[in-house]
Amino acid sequence: MEPLHLVHVKILAADLLSLTVQQTSLPSFLRRGRTVTRAELVGIVVSRDRRDKFLRFLIDDGTGCVPCVLWLNHQYLNANASSELSDSDPTAEMALKMSEEVLLGTLLRVRGKIVMYRGAIQIAVRDVVLEKDPNVEVLHWLQCVRLAKECYDLPPPSAQGKQWLLFLGLTPFLPSHYCCNGNTGQAAPKRI
Repeated sequence: MEPLHLVHVKILAADLLSLTVQQTSLPSFLRRGRTVTRAELVGIVVSRDRRDKFLRFLIDDGTGCVPCVLWLNHQYLNANASSELSDSDPTAEMALKMSEEVLLGTLLRVRGKIVMYRGAIQIAVRDVVLEKDPNVEVLHWLQCVRLAKECYDLPPPSAQGKQWLLFLGLTPFLPSHYCCNGNTGQAAPKRI
């Protein structure tokens, strides 16, 4: 399974909005050949539109504006929910509390699932955190750049290359820094 598949990838708006969309029954999103399904953004709320069932808002991080939707009535999302309204739905209560944090001009950290709606990428919000320190936005930028270089933009591991080595009768080795040889502290190759 792809390592970035189930984590919230720290990403800038420009990078999120430029993900490659693979059209399947459920669209998937690729960043340099790696599947990305969830994202984390930090930015300023520049637009807010509250309806009965959802709150739609835009997050601007300086590189672009990302549309976000926070569902307020989770019975529409849960197929197992009863048709009657529950007085004590903790998920709906939590969503309503999060919606109160989304005000114009506030700095927020938003995490959620990347989805397509009417041909555009948006975030189906899982959680919202009000950030009080303005340095958080710059820190998020730095983390995004570092993670892109060290993790996200690396080529995906080549299973095909490993299969070819096995076909030739060779055993692939991990790089020597993955294990040590007993008490000597010398690096030793380790068989997979």
